[in-house]
Amino acid sequence: MLITRLVLAARRTQQWLLAQLAFVPLQILKLFPVDGAINFADRFARFVGPKTFRHRLMLTNLRNAFPEKGEAEILGIAMESWGGMGRMAAEYVFLDQLFDFDPESSEPGRVEVSGIPLFVELRDNPRPFIVFTAHSGNFEMLPVAGAAFGLEVTVLFRPPNNPYVADKVFEFRRARMGNLVPSHAGSSFTLARQLERGKAVGVLVDQKFKKGLSTQFFGRDVKTNPLVAKLVRQFNCDVYPARCIRLPGNRYRLELEPAIEIPRREDGAVDVGGTAQLLNDTVERWVREYPGQWLWYHDRWRIKKKLRG
Repeated sequence: MLITRLVLAARRTQQWLLAQLAFVPLQILKLFPVDGAINFADRFARFVGPKTFRHRLMLTNLRNAFPEKGEAEILGIAMESWGGMGRMAAEYVFLDQLFDFDPESSEPGRVEVSGIPLFVELRDNPRPFIVFTAHSGNFEMLPVAGAAFGLEVTVLFRPPNNPYVADKVFEFRRARMGNLVPSHAGSSFTLARQLERGKAVGVLVDQKFKKGLSTQFFGRDVKTNPLVAKLVRQFNCDVYPARCIRLPGNRYRLELEPAIEIPRREDGAVDVGGTAQLLNDTVERWVREYPGQWLWYHDRWRIKKKLRG
């Protein structure tokens, strides 16, 4: 027992130290002007990223997804994707300053919003609905936009593995994004209860899911989480795609698209597999439009082990 406690204490100490090391560069970024910090983080990530194993995974993913593209174009997309990850870190620090959209203002800011009538309609006619997005652009801004329009959306998110980093991230997000649900075994029941109460939920749908439904993404087999499809089947609620697009000059466009048409079987029941595929098709459309803004280092197609072998 004593050895076990010592091992656990050593692990907690290691995690705490790693968390502090992760926070240091973010604290340093706060000392600089917003644009300078974001641009520096972009350049730094482009320098460090290609030196990691994930760069090899990223290039392989890109070659598989875009067999028609040449190596120069593939490399350019990969570098933009690395830069986007660096930008995410800096944008996280300055989110309060970056998100300057005011529904009542006629003056343009850093953030523009497409789909304002949908936001307003959902606010003025409360009902259960689902919003889904992907790891593209600064997806963290979407729940902040919902809060700006007075929408109460419960967001499912995957916390970092380090508990000290997870606590800090959760504290930061909850203050700006409303109700958050960490992804775990019982999170689907929490989201179901929110919909049952007539509330809204938001989810990311482009993550790897080992026990998911067999679907296609960029013409290749992937496993997709059936959560959204099952919630639609249970509550018969509308599902809205939403995304963030980075614009030149460290500006952003947030888009809320009209509700998707849910695939149904001949008996009228929700086609769970067809719905999961439709989510993938929507994300693929977004990624093809702005390929450098998606996080290609994700092991979406589960090929990491093969590359290491």
